[in-house]
Parts: sequence; structure tokens; C-alpha cells
Amino acid sequence: MDTAVIIAIVVVAVVLIALAVLVSRRRGERRAEEARYEAAQHRDLARVTELEADRQAAEAKQQALEAERARAEASELRGKADELDPDVDLREEDARNN
Repeated sequence: MDTAVIIAIVVVAVVLIALAVLVSRRRGERRAEEARYEAAQHRDLARVTELEADRQAAEAKQQALEAERARAEASELRGKADELDPDVDLREEDARNN
């Protein structure tokens, strides 16, 4: 083979290798960018889900407070009813509760 042909083959091989490396890097960069985008979407969804969970927890806490108030009111009303009812002996009630 002629020296010029060997040099041309080597140059073409080097150019092909360089192109392959360039294409490979661009694919890697594209994959990394896609992964960043997907991660950002997951973070956004996590943020929204966390805010919703916080809202639900606050709502549940409020409902628990309202339920406790209702229980206290019911107990107070029951006590008043017992005081008014002539058939209820409050001393027996106190003895049973203690």
C-alpha cells in the first residue's frame, strides 16, 4: 500500500473516532438534561403533595379540637340534665365515677 493511502485511512479513522466521542457526549448530556427535568418534576410533585398533607393535618387538628369541644359540651349538658332530673341521685353518680 501506498503511504498516502495509509495516512488517509488513519485520518479517516481518527475523524470517525472523534465523531463517535462527540455523539456519545451529546447523548450523555441529553440524557443528563432529561434526568434533571424529570427530577425537577418529581420535586415539584413532592412539594405539592407535602403542602396537601400539611393542609390535611391542619384540618384534622382543627376537627379534633372541635370534637373535643363537642365532648366537653355534651358532658356539661349531661351534668345539667342530671342536676335537673329528680330521678338521678348525684351522690350515687359521684360514687360510681370515683
